[in-house]
Amino acid sequence: MLVEKNVPLQACNTFGIVARAHTLVRARSADDVRALVADTRLGGSPVFVLGGGSNVVLTGDVKPTVLKMEIPGIRLVEETPRAWIVEAGAGERWHDAVAWTVEHGFPGLENLALIPGTVGAAPVQNIGAYGVELQDRFDSLDAIDLATGRSFTLDASQCAFGYRDSVFKHAPAGAGPDDAAGLPRGMGLAGRAAITHVRFRLPKPWAPELGYLDLERKRQEAGVEHPTARQIFDWVCEVRRAKLPDPAVLGNAGSFFKNPTVTPEQCSDIIARDPKIVHYPMPDGTIKLAAGWLIDACGWKGKTVGKAGVYEKQALVLVNRGRGGDSVTGGEVMTLAKAIQTSVYERFGIRLEPEPVVV
Repeated sequence: MLVEKNVPLQACNTFGIVARAHTLVRARSADDVRALVADTRLGGSPVFVLGGGSNVVLTGDVKPTVLKMEIPGIRLVEETPRAWIVEAGAGERWHDAVAWTVEHGFPGLENLALIPGTVGAAPVQNIGAYGVELQDRFDSLDAIDLATGRSFTLDASQCAFGYRDSVFKHAPAGAGPDDAAGLPRGMGLAGRAAITHVRFRLPKPWAPELGYLDLERKRQEAGVEHPTARQIFDWVCEVRRAKLPDPAVLGNAGSFFKNPTVTPEQCSDIIARDPKIVHYPMPDGTIKLAAGWLIDACGWKGKTVGKAGVYEKQALVLVNRGRGGDSVTGGEVMTLAKAIQTSVYERFGIRLEPEPVVV
């Protein structure tokens, strides 16, 4: 493993926030992660696992050891009559992995194109877009217990996927006997595990997911009745590029807030006051509200506080208005976020929950 000291992290987070890691370890294999745990100088100290830095707000220098996951590789590991099973290393760029599956004739991830970040971070957040969530295409993952160095494998049920949620986002809740994976029962894995490889189950026969208006509009414009996975991949890229800023040009962490869910009664009450509110019925009977619409309705689109701003094309995205060493600070980002939360709560009675991890 490669250990570095006092490492600048501005290039390691898509917001472009200036911060440093006291100690950074680059893991390019599972053995590197085990070596970190076994190292008498570093083992046992707190660890912060970092992928592409696309879902992180750094509010200062990072004191825990930063474990930068850079494990490469992607391959087809199994093909059955019902699915292709594709495995990717945690350090692979997510979009590159999606492109690889499409190019090699293994469709199913195309709706998730152009999402920033790495493969290893995808299950943590249960990423999703345009009618598909990671859990819909998930097979299993390999990870390493950062307390013991023990390897383990989790299936979908063990990952406890929810809306932008998983077992990896919850802190350990108490002691208990080990389960079959060698981990304490009923405990979260935040800060305790490092994902090394992820396997996707891409179902056969493939069927396009076109439930979102943006994609249906693209299909009609193209005059295509039965689009291919490649066409959907291209349409998703076009839509995302038109709506969302490129982090390489304008620093951001993607969608900053989760879309809140409410009861039908709560939704009816809001509709009575704001008939144009964007909302979607969910399979469990709840109603999902568009957080971007709520923020826009409160007048935040295009506004700036310090060097933190709300993107003028999509109110759900907070952006870095600074440059280089004069970048936005994590404090400015969180000040803006809290002001938005207050506005939305005062008008709609809804508490918006941030998506990024605040460090």
